[in-house]
Amino acid sequence: MTNAFVVILMGSKSDLEHAQKIADALTEYGISYELRIGSAHKVPSRVLEMITAYEADPRPKVYITIAGRSNALSGFTDAQVVSPVIACPPPSSSFAGADIYSSLRMPSGVAPAVVLSPENAALLAAKILGVADATIRERVVAIQAQNRDKLIQDDDALVESQKNT
Repeated sequence: MTNAFVVILMGSKSDLEHAQKIADALTEYGISYELRIGSAHKVPSRVLEMITAYEADPRPKVYITIAGRSNALSGFTDAQVVSPVIACPPPSSSFAGADIYSSLRMPSGVAPAVVLSPENAALLAAKILGVADATIRERVVAIQAQNRDKLIQDDDALVESQKNT
């Protein structure tokens, strides 16, 4: 197993189901992770303490932040760290989905990536960490090949089923 890891930082416990999807996908890539809760609005000093400790850890890392409504967590984290940050806000029907803009619009000098799918957020983290880690890169290549093979098999089965009708 690689020494690279992902910090999955949730705004509240209500984000745990969304975070678990990311964690499950990271496990497929062989990437360890830590789940944490910290609100940039309610406990900014605690979040700062957490990310300062993580940044002092020399291991390669990526942060995946999960916060909805007014997503200060992603921007706050990104402004404090050198490591990449991926915002993966939970799905929401609040405000007709307009709360997504709080993840998309950031001040200058603050640039978290925004990925809406938990599995794709894990994939992006794996690709980032895979730049310097051959084990992770090989796992990404293998999973992408499996995905392509599955599509080809599904197409072949569909073509075959149409021959029989």
